[in-house]
Amino acid sequence: MNYLIHNVEIIDKHSEFNRQRKSILIENGVITQISDISPTQSTDHLTVISGQNLQLSAGWFDMRASFCDPGFEYKETLSTGCNAAQAGGFTEVAVLPNTQPVIQTKNELAYLKSHNLRHLVQIYPIAAVSVNAEGKELTEMLDLHTHGAIAFSDGIQPVWHSDILVKTLQYLQKFDGLLINRPEDLMLTRFGTMNEGVSSTMLGLKGMPALAEEMMIRRDLDFLAYAGGKIHFSAISSARSVQLIREAKAQGLQVSCDVAAHQIAIDDAALMSFDSFLKVNPPFRGKTDIEALLEGLQDGTIDVVVSDHRPQDEESKNLEFDLAEFGALGLETAFGVLNTFGKKHLSLEDKIDKLTFRPRQILKLPQAHIKVGEEANLTLFDAQQEWTVEPKHIQSKSKNSPFLGTTLTGKPVAVFSGAQTNWQEKN
Repeated sequence: MNYLIHNVEIIDKHSEFNRQRKSILIENGVITQISDISPTQSTDHLTVISGQNLQLSAGWFDMRASFCDPGFEYKETLSTGCNAAQAGGFTEVAVLPNTQPVIQTKNELAYLKSHNLRHLVQIYPIAAVSVNAEGKELTEMLDLHTHGAIAFSDGIQPVWHSDILVKTLQYLQKFDGLLINRPEDLMLTRFGTMNEGVSSTMLGLKGMPALAEEMMIRRDLDFLAYAGGKIHFSAISSARSVQLIREAKAQGLQVSCDVAAHQIAIDDAALMSFDSFLKVNPPFRGKTDIEALLEGLQDGTIDVVVSDHRPQDEESKNLEFDLAEFGALGLETAFGVLNTFGKKHLSLEDKIDKLTFRPRQILKLPQAHIKVGEEANLTLFDAQQEWTVEPKHIQSKSKNSPFLGTTLTGKPVAVFSGAQTNWQEKN
């Protein structure tokens, strides 16, 4: 099927067509024409999509998601995860290694990559740093890199062992590999359920201090200066974390970071409802932290916005708050949340840049371009559309979204990946 996306506004700060209205012709999965009004040929054999109220960007890339497969398919499968991703406007997703078995051999990598032959959304595996993500013994990272691991991380677990961290930084330099670490001192957050502060005191819940995150960032930055290499901090959440990374960048260290979209939208006061869908890790912080995160996005300290998609089945969430599992859905709401709550701090181009160009740049992946001769890797969206998050709209196998009942502004309409699209499925 060939497509003409007619009269659509292109959003791409790296493109000569940024903020221009063009008509994009896609034939056999390749962009063959970018014109002012319409292609020179007949549209008889084309599916014409009116872009009058729509925007078009390079396909969105999520740098942090859990697809739970293999091992936890009752929470999410590769297929339902990909369905959620394309519904959220993503054409490519980097998945965490915390499955059963952990993604730590070429066989697990091959299992994940084989799914790419069957689905529009392309999966990029992040392999474990340590065996079983326990932080005690290094995996065969060179072999994993050779067989397709795009980065190394213990995923939802921090690399807590100092010697393992230093050796990882040194070892990855052999092939310019990337360490992704989620900073958390597990001893400080043990038995914690939410941010440590006024709200946790009022609720009588064990708090998780921001210091636990900040101490690990300081430690990792010291080791980075000592050992060299590069590190990406994932899912940062506090004002001090932003400042530490800002200072490290100014010193010339090879450091980058991301924030989960939901962290800029909800503060810890919302947990007065004891809604277990709001139990996430890192926890929702205070209003001053949210403001610092938004400022970090604005000045470029925070490079990427991620979904931190972590599905949980009903039996893991329909419990007393302190017993419920951590995690929230994020793929289908990431753009709407970023567009709604980041409106005053970021232009539309900057929001899209943090979902497209920057994650691929950090992971050293080919960029997606809106350019004649390029294979289609595109996201079509409506930045002005208001919509309310409802369970019936969620494509994920689980339903643990913290935004159920929330009205967001900005929604994906369709994605294109080569000759594949979900346009017909949705319209």
